[in-house]
Amino acid sequence: MPEIGRTPGTVGAVTATATPPQTHPRTRLAFRVVAFAEALSWAGLLIGMFFKWVLETTEVGVKIFGPIHGGIFVAYLVMCLVAWRTFGWSFKVTIAALASAVPPFFTVLFEVWADRRGLLGTAARR
Repeated sequence: MPEIGRTPGTVGAVTATATPPQTHPRTRLAFRVVAFAEALSWAGLLIGMFFKWVLETTEVGVKIFGPIHGGIFVAYLVMCLVAWRTFGWSFKVTIAALASAVPPFFTVLFEVWADRRGLLGTAARR
């Protein structure tokens, strides 16, 4: 039986409410941006390699996109580790995320897969 003068659902002076799950929107956004940037840098590097090795015209694309892709590749690996800690990924999911950086454009596929399964936290708005 509730006490007189107390509101049901309160404990002392503090209202008992369930806390919503943390969304970590900045980590989610950073992971998505870096995953897409990694895929775009792959595209630039592949185009540069096409001009260098197939058309044998210039290697300027490789000189430009090689270091860009290398830097974004490392940033993606770091972002995978940040996401692992932030979102509590399992070992298998973390390995899949890291491995997705090797084949071209798989970072985008992983990001879509992880987002659909709620592995990137919940979106602030959908």
